[in-house]
Amino acid sequence: MTTNSMDKMKGIKPSILLEQNKHTFTKAETKIYEYIRNHSQQVIYHSLTELSEASGVAEATVLRFFRKLGFKGFQDFKFLFAQETLHAAQKDSHETIIRKIRNTMIQAINESSEIVRLEDLQAGIDMIHQSDDVVIFGIGASGIAGLDMQNRLMRIGKHASVVTDSHFQIMRASSMTEKTVVIAISLTGSTKDIVDAVEVAKRNNATVIALTSYVKSPLTRFADLLLLSSAKESPLDSGSLVSKVAQMYLIDLLCTGLAMQKFEIAKSMNAKISENLSSKLY
Repeated sequence: MTTNSMDKMKGIKPSILLEQNKHTFTKAETKIYEYIRNHSQQVIYHSLTELSEASGVAEATVLRFFRKLGFKGFQDFKFLFAQETLHAAQKDSHETIIRKIRNTMIQAINESSEIVRLEDLQAGIDMIHQSDDVVIFGIGASGIAGLDMQNRLMRIGKHASVVTDSHFQIMRASSMTEKTVVIAISLTGSTKDIVDAVEVAKRNNATVIALTSYVKSPLTRFADLLLLSSAKESPLDSGSLVSKVAQMYLIDLLCTGLAMQKFEIAKSMNAKISENLSSKLY
């Protein structure tokens, strides 16, 4: 597609672009088109790999498909497609929006509960329980979830540190050993800084537990254990609580499981914390 053609397409809705060009698609491109048309709500939550697998077309072909339509890539298409979807949803009443948000959050918890494997959960609990060097990696909203996890672990007598700065993550990963357990929190599993730090950690023989929503992502390649949540962000809802609720659900499962194994220690630790806080207040 020429630059002039691409300029003309600026401002045209992605759905219209798809329809305008559908007669020019190859057999493989038609599969992508059909999948997007039939799964418009799911597409904005897919990674490139997931769209490739769902449509039965190679990743390189999927990438060429979107560039043929004038997009820089799949992410560019997703952002504009999500904008179009959001604009259509803005006509909803406040009551409808409240109901949708509530239902989405409930759905995230229910679906996360269904996909959590008990044996994987227990394996994660055991890994953390047996390690004296637990390090949590998270950036942005995932970093906030990591801070909450650190608080939960400390309350049950488990020493853990959380690192939310990418430079410090690399530095911390460089000093890890086979005795270290890394808990890497990344909704997409594609946050480059997290992936880079985890790769360094693996080179130092650390054990990696990944908390993510994508089975296939750069992060999962380095994970010894994968704990999945169902909530996935669209390009427009990075501030949504839905993904955080799903992350916190996994964290709650891990910490509650640890507390059950360390009940007496957790009880004693909470008593000490309460005593120390009381002495500061009075």
